[in-house]
Amino acid sequence: MYLPQSANVEVKYLSRLFDNKSESYKLFWFQAIVKKVVQGKTRLTYDELINSMIADTWYMVSEYKLNLGPVDNLEAIVHYISGISGLKPSEKKDRVMLFLENCEDKEFRSRKRRLTEQVPYRLQAPFLDDIKGNDWKISRKLLAQRINQKKRLMYYFVQISGLDSEIEIQDEWVSYIRYNQDIIIGWIQYHLIQYLQRRNPSVPGIVNKLAPPQERKLEKIKRYWKLVSRVKPLKDIYSKKVLDNSDISIDHFIPWSYVAHDEFWNLSPTTRSINSSKSNHLPDWTIYFPRLCEIEYQSYQLIWQNEKVHKEFEVCQREHINTIEAQRLYQEGLEMPEFCKRLEDIVSPVYQSARNLGFRNWIL
Repeated sequence: MYLPQSANVEVKYLSRLFDNKSESYKLFWFQAIVKKVVQGKTRLTYDELINSMIADTWYMVSEYKLNLGPVDNLEAIVHYISGISGLKPSEKKDRVMLFLENCEDKEFRSRKRRLTEQVPYRLQAPFLDDIKGNDWKISRKLLAQRINQKKRLMYYFVQISGLDSEIEIQDEWVSYIRYNQDIIIGWIQYHLIQYLQRRNPSVPGIVNKLAPPQERKLEKIKRYWKLVSRVKPLKDIYSKKVLDNSDISIDHFIPWSYVAHDEFWNLSPTTRSINSSKSNHLPDWTIYFPRLCEIEYQSYQLIWQNEKVHKEFEVCQREHINTIEAQRLYQEGLEMPEFCKRLEDIVSPVYQSARNLGFRNWIL
């Protein structure tokens, strides 16, 4: 993916910002700068940029359980804030930002300062070919002074004073970023996806985990399960109570925040309150997978026994059955043992992978 050329800025150096992506800081620091510039700000404090970085990684780390690196301080600070704040993993970004901006916790501020020790200076390393090795190890003030002597940089250091340190984005770069903002943001996300895929090789749907969870469209699935429950009463797999059509909610057995899809085999009916209580936890396998098999097989039988259910299934199938394994699961003529075996072959590896990543076990 290439960046637009310009006669006014050094795009050849900009394109090398992420040549060395051993840690996530550069990606999130530059992304924070771009967002602030697009919003109309050109003079930025370390503090506001670090807060923006934390907020941008909040969902990736706390909701999606993504790994940013073996010793990543940005990931560690998200876990720390999660522990002291009471914020939900799926908290809205503005509430996360509000907490970060008003938090005076000493350990939190110390961790933020550690995040500023390298990235504000090293981000522009491609522009600074003559600064090498031990040159980076001098005091931050001296390093900033040396960097400020260079020409045509993206930003310069206005002052160095801990988290109150400031950088100022140069006018020509402001114009370039604002004019090409969509391409630049896409370029950052392209590199971020590459980085996250390398750090999380077994995690599906990385591309869907760069931003807060979006509202999912499950109307067709809900309509299907309501029809099934009218034809044959169904018991909720968690409470074992008969489901009421007026209170049906669609549950992702393995949380959406891990699978990042709405595949038919992972969706079953429950109540609104139970769905809310389960949140993004993993239901206990020993207790609940046999019950999932039972309700899924009841549904499967009706697909091939009831014309209305079959038509509703076909509507869902076009959007919610997308793999060969899932297509085999819903082939006509399966007895329950074979159906459950095929379902387990699909669900179990994904379930175990989510468990290994840190999704917590849940029992109603």
